[in-house]
Amino acid sequence: MTDTPRTLAEELRTRTDSGLVGLLRTRPDLLNPVPGDVTQLATRAGTRASVVRAVERLDRFVLQTAEALAVAPDPCPYGTLAALMAGDAGDEAVAAELPRAVAELRAQALVWGPDDRLRLVRTARELLTPSAAHPSPTGLGPTVAEATAGMSPGRLQEILAAAGLPTTHDPVSAVAALTALFSDRTRMAALLDTAPAESVTVLDKLLWGPPYGGVTDRPAPHLQWLLDRGLLLPAGARNVVLPREAALHLRGGRAHHTPEPLPPALAPVTERDPQLVDNAAASQAFTALATVEELLKEWDLGGPPVLRAGGLSVRDLKRTATALDTTEQLAAFWLELAYAAGLIASDGEADERYAATPAAEEWLQLPDHQRWAVLAAAWLPATRTPGVVGTADAKGRALAALGPHLDRSPAPEVRRRALTLLAGLPPGTSVPAAAVRARLRWERPLRGAGPGARAAAAPAGATVSGAAAEGAPAEDLRARLAQWALAEAELLGVTGRGALSTHGRALLGREPGAADATPAETDAAAARAAALLAPLLPEPLDHVLLQADLTAVAPGPLRRPLAEALGVLADIESKGGATVYRFTPGSVRRALDAGRSAAELQEFLSTHSRTPVPQPLAYLIDDVARRHGQLRIGAAAAYVRCDDDALLAEILADRRAAPLRLRRLAPTVLAAQTSPEQLLDGLRAMGYAPAAESAAGDVLIARADSYRTPPRSAPGPVPDGPPPPDRTLLEAAVRAIRAGDLAATAERKPVPAPAAGAGALPRTTSAETLATVQAAVLTHSALWIGYVNADGAASQRVIAPVRVEGGFVTAYDHTADEVRTYPLHRITGVAELADDAV
Repeated sequence: MTDTPRTLAEELRTRTDSGLVGLLRTRPDLLNPVPGDVTQLATRAGTRASVVRAVERLDRFVLQTAEALAVAPDPCPYGTLAALMAGDAGDEAVAAELPRAVAELRAQALVWGPDDRLRLVRTARELLTPSAAHPSPTGLGPTVAEATAGMSPGRLQEILAAAGLPTTHDPVSAVAALTALFSDRTRMAALLDTAPAESVTVLDKLLWGPPYGGVTDRPAPHLQWLLDRGLLLPAGARNVVLPREAALHLRGGRAHHTPEPLPPALAPVTERDPQLVDNAAASQAFTALATVEELLKEWDLGGPPVLRAGGLSVRDLKRTATALDTTEQLAAFWLELAYAAGLIASDGEADERYAATPAAEEWLQLPDHQRWAVLAAAWLPATRTPGVVGTADAKGRALAALGPHLDRSPAPEVRRRALTLLAGLPPGTSVPAAAVRARLRWERPLRGAGPGARAAAAPAGATVSGAAAEGAPAEDLRARLAQWALAEAELLGVTGRGALSTHGRALLGREPGAADATPAETDAAAARAAALLAPLLPEPLDHVLLQADLTAVAPGPLRRPLAEALGVLADIESKGGATVYRFTPGSVRRALDAGRSAAELQEFLSTHSRTPVPQPLAYLIDDVARRHGQLRIGAAAAYVRCDDDALLAEILADRRAAPLRLRRLAPTVLAAQTSPEQLLDGLRAMGYAPAAESAAGDVLIARADSYRTPPRSAPGPVPDGPPPPDRTLLEAAVRAIRAGDLAATAERKPVPAPAAGAGALPRTTSAETLATVQAAVLTHSALWIGYVNADGAASQRVIAPVRVEGGFVTAYDHTADEVRTYPLHRITGVAELADDAV
């Protein structure tokens, strides 16, 4: 092997194991399946799909460097690349960052070769080289040689003469002479000094791209001057193009209008007290818990139906938003958060509808900080994106909350990276969301779009004498994901007032923003974050303040048993820092229906109130209790039973009772031609307080049974490409590649003629194979074998035979780095290795 690698495979072969591990970590798609040797690794690294994925993950300056290499000569010396990036005037920042960019391209196997012969891999050059169909972000056009391909020799000589160059005898030398003129700064400047002012104006309009324009059959004199001298070359019947060499001269040698060697600064910064930020985040975290709890309570008896196409209808989303007292977009976020945490799901029945899951019951019993940890651990890696709810899919259909097609695989990466940027600031420091989005755009300018997506194409009908119209670029998905991530982090209490909280930093894990965090590491980080959040959350109270206006004020969050009992006895009138409950006849009757007596209600209130039970409230409870159950309703179809026959006579005389179709069966019994439920509702609407009774005459306690789905698993994130490999897999893959490379490249002794073909498996007779293997066992030498497995797949291996018996050879396989047993009849042939091959 020569000192200078001739191919990408040769350069990869010279890399250290740590270098190959770095390549496989940054480009995990190369691992599936593990390449058999370095040649296979290099081939896979040059495939279009793999190169596109790698290019999409470059930051803006590294991408600009690759784009400059695509318009540079191949191979390109480092000095030429530096001149393209910094221009004739130079740029200290570009010069300082260019080695990092080249090293990054090398590490990802997109560039190979020494500094004096840098080569962009062929597929990357095809993706980034400018063409009429796919303009480059550099705004450069084809070279003189490319633009003049197919031009008649006579026309080339006319251009040379008009440019003041001596004529030549062949097109090749003519193109070389014109290229040399355009590349020579002094001679090119002298030529342009003689150009009409209108001609220079035309060149200025095409200078930074797009370099194409249209001309008429009879160009104006200033255009003709450019056409005669080759400064505009034909690019079709009525189109012309500014050649690359001329454009670079006019640009001062720069390939890009504005090189961006450094990321945008996260500014302006706003500094706050970290404790203030933590308190604000904790307050919002508590609000998030209350909102999700309210959602579960709203769907306690069963939620809305599932659409046929999946998801929640617009009407049901509006109802849910009204119940949560929020907007529809925020309601979609809370729904998706509960869904991601496995707290709600569809029940899977014939008339499918949404409901809380059994996991929701367990979640409700956890302490507040642990409940928050469950939500945060589900939110951080989730790919479902509530921000797209209400937008149209590819077929023009509106995307529904909880429906399909909401997954956006880059979401977890963007979410983690946005939080990591905030984690890099001092505690309590925030920056505008626009600054975070600008940094993310610099870090992944092509993420979610193919190479060339940023290039501006020439508008139809544009001419070289008119300015090109500029169209507004479409909104970037990553920018929207970043905006949503920051807003959701604030809603969930991960950030407070735009700054990352202390528990938010802990949520990111051992390495903030690490994309290879396992689910176990994510859960552990969430637990640490919850422990930091716990002291900041308000302590649940065990008391309320009763007031004379039939209200109770809860000055803070209540303990769950108290909140549940009070929610039955009273109606919530307002929420906020303090919750106001109002007692009404209906709410008191609801508590009595649930099996409480008046005495129990009085005792409950006196026990949990810091103020005496007001007289109006005591009278209300006693009055409703006195009338509660005086009427008894059971199933005949239905009947009303009462010891007071005067009360029954009053009901019969009331015209409002006509729809119930009552008739007297006995002095204390009325029969109705309606169901017991309808009879209960009807009499309650008339102002009475009836109670239902069983067939044995006992009062039925009305407790609503919660509806739960069968056990459901939370939805898993949709992976964004192959999962990141762990170190064990990377090291094993490198060993396998090295071993396979050894088998493919080890020096061998001459083999029989049938196996002489390059890359062919060795071919020997069965007797020769057995004799050679037995000899290798005795001499402890290695062999090169051809092997065909049970599936018919052929491979080359280097083995050191240990034992031969029963038609099998047991050997240490250098390719697999382990001891294996091979059937002799599957070995196609053997060849001895050179003495120093292994």
